[in-house]
Amino acid sequence: MIELILSTIREAPPSGWEEGLLWDIWNNLLRGNRTSMLLDGLWITVQIAVFGAMIGWVLGFTLALMRLSRFVPLRVIAATYVSVIRGVPLLVQVMIWYFVIFATTGLPKLLVCIIAFGVSSGGYVAEIFRAGILSVDKGQTEAGRSVGLSSSKTMLLIILPQAIKNALPSLVNDFVILFKDTSVVGFIGTMDMLRVANHITGRTFNAFVPLITVAIIYWCVVQVLSMLAGKLERRLRKSDSR
Repeated sequence: MIELILSTIREAPPSGWEEGLLWDIWNNLLRGNRTSMLLDGLWITVQIAVFGAMIGWVLGFTLALMRLSRFVPLRVIAATYVSVIRGVPLLVQVMIWYFVIFATTGLPKLLVCIIAFGVSSGGYVAEIFRAGILSVDKGQTEAGRSVGLSSSKTMLLIILPQAIKNALPSLVNDFVILFKDTSVVGFIGTMDMLRVANHITGRTFNAFVPLITVAIIYWCVVQVLSMLAGKLERRLRKSDSR
């Protein structure tokens, strides 16, 4: 029954929607498979953000340890990586990955985008983790060594848990930024939400409804993520005060 109603709406506007804004909404969002196209674009956006963030967290954590290492070459490599990533616009990085590095491999665009966002995120997350580690009082290290723990065990068992806890709010905020930045992947033809909106605009010659819809979706997702980040920060402050 529901499918029958939806198929009817896709073929013709509901009664009273024959003109004005309601017509534009039907023509841009409900007609044909355009709603499904936007949902597919949202799913691609979510995949790029989530998997890119996962790669970025692993890479960033590794780079943070390298930057804090006593071995000078590791510090230089990590510092150079962070400098390059933070100094080159994300759009340029994505295009380099797609049109230069993976130009002849035939790798799916989605996978290229995930790799590009993961590598880029790693440069920023590295600084977040490094700041988290440095925020732990040096007395914690001395306490670990005083009870007979090695440097590596002190870092693993005492310093890192506190550093990750300190870095969590910033990591969530970084993910919010990463989610919004996924809008650039349309420049290499990936059908994310913005690319789908532009595709619909090309068919209907109406940019208002598709772009406003995408903006509302981004805003809603960011609001939810920001709310979760706020709750996380309040919970961490409560645990610190105990």
